[in-house]
Amino acid sequence: VQLQASGGGLVQAGGSLRLSCVASGSIFSILAMGWYHQGPGKQRELVATITSGGNTNYADSVKGRFTISRDNAKNTVYLQMSSLKSEDTGVYYCKGGLTIAALRLASWGQGTLVTVSS
Repeated sequence: VQLQASGGGLVQAGGSLRLSCVASGSIFSILAMGWYHQGPGKQRELVATITSGGNTNYADSVKGRFTISRDNAKNTVYLQMSSLKSEDTGVYYCKGGLTIAALRLASWGQGTLVTVSS
């Protein structure tokens, strides 16, 4: 499965942004999906996941501010980001796997850069 993230850009602190990730192929609906964040000089961290059944989970750092969702008809997973903070700055990547645990083994796609100005 090839993944292409988009929707990044420059936003002021407190603002909102919606990221999209489109998957190729025909198995998107059975995949668990995850969004990862890599801040400047930091390792990538998993910030949100959604199972094929729609169950979601979030890192404490984004809980209550970010929402992950999916549209299987469009082979797309979204990350709605609100109340953005400067520490949310970085590149965001999406990954897909047959299970949440399998995400860590999946290939990285191209990310999208988010810059939050204070």
